[in-house]
Amino acid sequence: MTELNPERARRVIVEHTRRLAESAAAAGPDAAVPTAPQWTVADLVEHVGQTQNWVAEIVERRIADPAQLPTEVAKLPADAGEWPAWLAASAQRVADACSDEALDAPVFNPAADDRSGTRFWLSSSVNEAVVHGFDAANAAGRSTEIDADIAGALISNHLQMLTSPTWELQRSESAHAIRGTGQTLQWLATDGGAWLVERRPDGATWRPGTEQADVTVTGPAQSLLLALTRRVPLSDAAGISVDGDADLARHWIDNTAHVSG
Repeated sequence: MTELNPERARRVIVEHTRRLAESAAAAGPDAAVPTAPQWTVADLVEHVGQTQNWVAEIVERRIADPAQLPTEVAKLPADAGEWPAWLAASAQRVADACSDEALDAPVFNPAADDRSGTRFWLSSSVNEAVVHGFDAANAAGRSTEIDADIAGALISNHLQMLTSPTWELQRSESAHAIRGTGQTLQWLATDGGAWLVERRPDGATWRPGTEQADVTVTGPAQSLLLALTRRVPLSDAAGISVDGDADLARHWIDNTAHVSG
């Protein structure tokens, strides 16, 4: 699996949460978030800050038993003027919790894949900051730049979740929908990275690399990430081209949304 260097991942969490806070301030707390339906900017800020604090506690306490996961969440400050500092603190807390010393500690991994729990939560926290940072920027009418290595790591993380041993428990409809009889989809980044998905009767799998596929979606890593996470329609993603069975690509995207946001 393609991953960011842990130090780079920690910096990304802090930096993209800072950008999120700036966009949230520009949009205003009551602004709608078009790419996260039914959320306002206040909901978005609350979700990100609460999630970061929750994840930090899991890693800090080395919680390995899911029955012991935290049940309390951090409280969003009533004054929106305090949100940037609140988010900065939550981002730094989760970055500090996912220290080098904690990377291979016994911590619960909801995906039950071959990553350590801390490495799972580090990737998840990068995803939260970057993808929800895009949501906040979109709400504020701002443009977003996601570096290719970050977008590529998040594409890998996204596919890892969708093909993980526990995805059917989390999203049974999605897990069933993306099964198949050998159909292949390739996501090819023009700025580095390639991901091949195979839809099998017992579940979808993915691996890095390029091969002949039933459909190949090519474009910048940022555009691929935003299309895969349903932030931008495939037809509207910048620089995207589709070679092969476009319906197969659209079906994959339509059936692979995460639960939140």
